[in-house]
Formats: sequence, C-alpha cells, structure tokens
Amino acid sequence: MFRRILVPIDGSELSTEALKSAIRLAEENGAAIIALNVQPVYRPPVVAEVPVADIYSQEEYESGALQVADKVLADASALAAAVSVPCKTVAQLDASPWEAIIRVAREEGCDLIFMASHGRRGVAGLLLGSETQKVLTHCKIPVLVHR
Repeated sequence: MFRRILVPIDGSELSTEALKSAIRLAEENGAAIIALNVQPVYRPPVVAEVPVADIYSQEEYESGALQVADKVLADASALAAAVSVPCKTVAQLDASPWEAIIRVAREEGCDLIFMASHGRRGVAGLLLGSETQKVLTHCKIPVLVHR
C-alpha cells in the first residue's frame, strides 16, 4: 500500500513513539522510511551590536544544529535497521518546519507522511501553532497523525 513513508522526528519521546509505529507499518507493507529532522535556521540576536550577545557565528550554529540532527537521525536509522526496514535520513535547516516536511515529502516521492502531534489545543495551540496542523492543511500527500 505505502512504499515511501516520511517520518518527521525531533528526538522527543512522542516523535520516537511515532517513528516506532511508522517502522512497524513500513515493515508490514515492505516500505522504506525517510526520517526527517528539521532544525531552526540561525537568527542573530536582536542585540547583535553588543559583542557578548553574538555568542555563535552562523557557521558555528549551523554546524551544531546539524550535529543534533545527525544524532536524532542516527537513532532513527538504528531503530529501522534493527528490523531490516530501509531508512534514509534527511537533515534540514529551515525556518518553517511544516514547509520543509512537505517539500522533502515531494522531493523523496513519499506516499505517506507519518507524524506525531503534541495535541496542543486552546490558547497554546493558537499561540504556538501546530506543525502537524499546517502539514494537514497544506499538503496533498496523505498524513497519518500518531498520538
């Protein structure tokens, strides 16, 4: 049924549980997993004119962010490898995670996006927004939400 499943992960317990469920689905369907980690882009401090405020250069920040992504993705790859499910890993730096998720899903030819939802509602959901909700709203690829 599904052949290429995109699983956005952030290293949280919730996204790890979603990844495990996605791996089971992939195993049952003979599908491959594409694990995606999106890290925020570098934003210079507002008070960048103050020398002490500019702690990291853009290059240092991006290097560190990609190291974090690599760790999260290595853990995902190991979980998939343990049950012989093919797993490609993708790290992205993007200011808009939901847009990166949709873009990578298209680029990788995914036929399903399998993602966790933190389930924020009310004021928290309104203020923080929901990457899952934005993906559901803007994506034409089927999305399975794991809770």
